[in-house]
Amino acid sequence: MILFIDSDVLLDSILIRMPHFNSSIELIELGRGDDYSLCTSVHSLLNIHYAVKKAFNEKIARQSVSVLTRKLNIVKEDVNTIQQAVNSAFSDFEDAVQYYAAISANADVIITRNIKDYKQSTIPVLTAEQFLKTL
Repeated sequence: MILFIDSDVLLDSILIRMPHFNSSIELIELGRGDDYSLCTSVHSLLNIHYAVKKAFNEKIARQSVSVLTRKLNIVKEDVNTIQQAVNSAFSDFEDAVQYYAAISANADVIITRNIKDYKQSTIPVLTAEQFLKTL
């Protein structure tokens, strides 16, 4: 099963944001086994770098991105992804880009804390907590 992990969930684990930290870590740990493939987008890595640099510093931000690139598959956004997002019915452009990145990765589920902006999704969209309850 391919899980597309949005940046907010990854940031919960890196920045130890309670009360979401434990479920985000548990979700990321699923990637260690053979049953789940975890992915995120290049765009998410940029968001993560920015937030971690702001919270800590450049060195920790780069280390965080480096660790994520070893643990997750990174989905490239290209002109097709952007055009699909531009032409979509999504109200939030950033979420549209994430959605089409997930589509290009053949994701089975999008994991985010921002479910409300994915109303147009044809892929199930769950929080980390909701997904973990399905196991």
